[in-house]
Amino acid sequence: MPAEEINVDNLVGTTHHHGGLSYGNLASMEHKHAVANPKAAALESLGKMKLLADLGCKQVVLPPQKRPDIAGLRALGYTGSDKDILEKVYHDAPEILAAYCSSSAMWTANAATISPSSDTADGRVHITPANLVSKHHRSLETIHTARILRSIFNDERFFVHHHPLHSSLALADEGAANHCRFASKHGSPGVELFVYGCNAFKTKCRPQQYPTRQTLQASQAVARLHQLQPQHVVFAQQNPDAIDAGVFHNDVISVNNEAVFLFHELAFVDTPRIIAQLRSTLAATCQADLIAIEISQEQLSLQNAVASYLFNAQIVTTSEGSMTLIAPKECQHLACLKDILADKTNPINDLRYVELKHSMRNGGGPACLRLRIVLTAEEQQSLNPHIFLNDILYNDLTAWIEKHYRDRLTLKDLTDPLLLTETYNALDELTAILHIEQ
Repeated sequence: MPAEEINVDNLVGTTHHHGGLSYGNLASMEHKHAVANPKAAALESLGKMKLLADLGCKQVVLPPQKRPDIAGLRALGYTGSDKDILEKVYHDAPEILAAYCSSSAMWTANAATISPSSDTADGRVHITPANLVSKHHRSLETIHTARILRSIFNDERFFVHHHPLHSSLALADEGAANHCRFASKHGSPGVELFVYGCNAFKTKCRPQQYPTRQTLQASQAVARLHQLQPQHVVFAQQNPDAIDAGVFHNDVISVNNEAVFLFHELAFVDTPRIIAQLRSTLAATCQADLIAIEISQEQLSLQNAVASYLFNAQIVTTSEGSMTLIAPKECQHLACLKDILADKTNPINDLRYVELKHSMRNGGGPACLRLRIVLTAEEQQSLNPHIFLNDILYNDLTAWIEKHYRDRLTLKDLTDPLLLTETYNALDELTAILHIEQ
């Protein structure tokens, strides 16, 4: 059945700040406690969504999660007025304040893993929210993420919602940032690649410096829950050296679209074997040829791959059927991008650069900001039409951001009770714009 890919992005929240909460994410660590600009961050990410929509891609917009999370802080035993609680946490445990004010749900690639109806045994779209247990501030998102995904994809004829995996490090799951889907066309049956950092029950083949965030056991569980045929699934382990170089998720070292796969030669443990397995599985499943674009260490070192976020680009199929690569402006100097465009053996024939420096400083590029879901026309029609980005919604959201967001925010500013009031009022107004409940 004909289908197309939908890109789902969360708006950046009003409390976007540099908490330095993500150990192993070099940009997050480097900019800890730097002054943030939530307004610029939100406008940049909205601009990226507008580019997708202008290219003819379907773009869905979700609201940010409610922050500061006062209810969460009260659950930790803090009492008094909201102002009292924010002040107490700031003085007692500033890391806790940073976590409970984090706008990290903006990186929607970590929201869930989604398998389209063409891949699943029951012919429905399967959705598993990520538990994100590897990072405390991100684990706070899971309950709300599950709720909003259920409210949006709410027709039981088409969608199956699974509970997040049990909150155990043995089942650490970081969602679609460690998941790729290959097919000849988006609506065709596909091959799903699950990338993991380690086997939870083995101590061998692990990074020496930074932690892994996805286990083999979690990936296997999601594949079973989604009723995927085992012969249509490939599991690949991240290269531990890449993780130690700052590749905290697979989407920092590889990206795909349909049958195209852009990856670094050091992305996986035994990369040639993984590519061969993908190639044979795709041929058997989809009668399609894998279009592998390998970037060598000589062309681009792991360190420069992480610094530029080349592989955190998006590759999309436009309304005209061609492919466009959307990369951060930090990639403009990379010669390998010119090589990709010049190579006529791959279908990427357009390159766009986007300004996302305020997201990049916190460790997330274009691909981190989006969750992908392939839907048929009938499945799309079951969704709330007000969440699809068009010129009117873009203008409304731009005005909303300009009205409600600050252009300067520090950790101390998170204790300002006016910020909390501003944020909650903004979210109430956004509910009316998107016709969606928080």
